Amino acid sequence: MIAITGASGQLGRLVIDNLLRDTAPAEIVAIVRQPQKIADLSARGVQARQADYNDPGALTEALQGVEKLLLISSSEVGKRTEQHRNVISAAQQAGVKLIAYTSLLRADSSPLGLATEHIATEKLLAESGIDRVLLRNGWYTENYLASVPAALQHGVFIGSAGTGRIASASRADYAAAAAKVLKLEHQAGKVYELAGDEGWTLSELADEVSRQSGKTVTYQNLSEADFRSALLGAGLPEGLAAMLANSDAGAARGGLFDESRQLSALIGRPTTPMAESLRASLHG
Repeated sequence: MIAITGASGQLGRLVIDNLLRDTAPAEIVAIVRQPQKIADLSARGVQARQADYNDPGALTEALQGVEKLLLISSSEVGKRTEQHRNVISAAQQAGVKLIAYTSLLRADSSPLGLATEHIATEKLLAESGIDRVLLRNGWYTENYLASVPAALQHGVFIGSAGTGRIASASRADYAAAAAKVLKLEHQAGKVYELAGDEGWTLSELADEVSRQSGKTVTYQNLSEADFRSALLGAGLPEGLAAMLANSDAGAARGGLFDESRQLSALIGRPTTPMAESLRASLHG
């Protein structure tokens, strides 16, 4: 039995789609806060179990009979460590044999502030006594594509990554890797540094947006503080604006670049190029 937390989210759904290709639906447990959000998966035979990262009792019940667990990191930055502690404790009580965790690329040496809670979670896993495998995911290309509509509107793509190269991959690429690891044997103790095959700068992204859209878009590099202020001015919440600005600053220092190609080796194909993801984003 394989369970996935956050199963109604974009990554969780893609992982389940991958698993369903060669795993019986009844052997897949989708752990969600609102089971009605995955009625389509339930209709295909996937087990929907209700639990919340903040509810240890419900988590323990939801994990009964589960052998392998994919712990998809919580989206609530600042609350992740305690929430992940709840999941890991519940897994101990339920007798889960292996936890795969979606961490951050080179979390133990990353310049990104996001690494703090991932490092803490990795430590909790190491202390849990449960076999673990770390999926240290790099940046999703979609993280930057979300800013393309505004860039097209204003003719400028803003950020604070300088000339830092970003070895991103699509969310589907990372999902394929997670599903593969859940199906492979002898994964205990493995650490995968997962990133796209090719890196690119935000200037190169702006150039590609211009090429594909036919509208000139330039990249404007800002300081971390100014980028944060611009994001706040655009209506983003304080925490999200600070996290995005800090992540860009970390990218400028090489925090989102990796050339080991472990992701493409794991999934058995090249990762999705940025230009291809952009094309799908612009034209559907």
